[in-house]
Amino acid sequence: MTKSFDQKLSDYADLIVHIGLNVQPGQKVVVSGKNLFRGAPLHSAPLVRKIVESAYKAGARFVDVFWDDDQSQLVRFAHAPRDSFEEFPTWRTRALHEYAANGDAIVSIYGEDPDLFNGQDAALVTQAQRTMEKHMQSQMELLMKNAYNWLLVSVPHPNWAAKVFSDLPADQQMDAMWEQIFKLCRIDRDDPVAAWKAHIAQLNEAAKYLNEKQYHALHYSAPGTDFTVGLPAGHLWNSAQSDTQGGITFTPNLPTEEIFTLGDKNRAEGTLKASMPLSYGGRLIEDFSMVFKDGRVVDVKAGKNEQALKDLLDVDDGAGRVGEIALVPHSSPIAQSGRLFYNTLYDENAASHIAVGRAYRFTLKGGETMSSEEFEAAGGNNSLVHVDFMIGSDQMDIDGITKDGAKEPLMRKGEWAFLET
Repeated sequence: MTKSFDQKLSDYADLIVHIGLNVQPGQKVVVSGKNLFRGAPLHSAPLVRKIVESAYKAGARFVDVFWDDDQSQLVRFAHAPRDSFEEFPTWRTRALHEYAANGDAIVSIYGEDPDLFNGQDAALVTQAQRTMEKHMQSQMELLMKNAYNWLLVSVPHPNWAAKVFSDLPADQQMDAMWEQIFKLCRIDRDDPVAAWKAHIAQLNEAAKYLNEKQYHALHYSAPGTDFTVGLPAGHLWNSAQSDTQGGITFTPNLPTEEIFTLGDKNRAEGTLKASMPLSYGGRLIEDFSMVFKDGRVVDVKAGKNEQALKDLLDVDDGAGRVGEIALVPHSSPIAQSGRLFYNTLYDENAASHIAVGRAYRFTLKGGETMSSEEFEAAGGNNSLVHVDFMIGSDQMDIDGITKDGAKEPLMRKGEWAFLET
């Protein structure tokens, strides 16, 4: 029987609560926005209300919803005093930190216009972005240590849907975007929760293989890419699920098709060419590449918004170094959809990717309890930022390099090579 839109929305909410967050009886739940301190977008209200209902049915003690409006952000850039862009709602920072430190659950809803700040004063956009990143540092440290169960999901935005489905009439784009999200999140299955459990089991097998291998480094080869990145001793490959320090198993991204770990902040050499645009701070960075030497980005080129990329990499020393390494086969349903999503949550699950900036502490054995100095000494990267960009394609080959320098095929033409043997 075909599901109604309302039923699909309810199933999406249940997936968020039971598979994504895995809300526990007695937990508090926070619904916020992509950048945490910004709230959930107003147009996500129908989904948010169903999340609230599902969370209470799962035994949540209290559900707190933070709201925000992207058009109000534009009004700020148009009319606010030019010297006011270091102002910040610190009460939200304190509230989120309190919830996170208590081990409560936080879902972030990503539903923004990828071109929101195009045409705005680039210096002010950068200042506002850096102010947010500075104030969210303590919160992000808790996230990187899995101090609480967290989740990132998306809802359609009219301008986002228009970019993804530009081939459709305007009155069909939002419906098409919703249906695409439902499909890629397996909501179209008879039992979405069971479908996700089976998918997670497959990702776990790939992570197990790489954890047993413990490669010393990876080498990437594709048109425009010739890049080698080291892997620290004791690195841990993670798949769809993570565990909080309190023992709650959760799935931090819906959808998710990746396995990931951290790179060695001091061992990255060569050129990486992005295979997709990057939406960062309301600006779309297109056709870009980075050159690494001794672990640090030393040169960048971009066909559009190159300055935004340079601003990102100049936030601090760690912003120009590798944090996360993630592998995604080209046969991922998101890649096979044939759509470019202009949304990191979706595009990063269509292609292998790298994140510059902060590394997840839980991807290094014992990383959650290390000091910042100990983490860096072990090869981990610290930064105010963590930004993923896509490099994978059906033309990418990846080799695992052993400690003695031998190369073993890991991916060929964007697909797992070890599964063929």
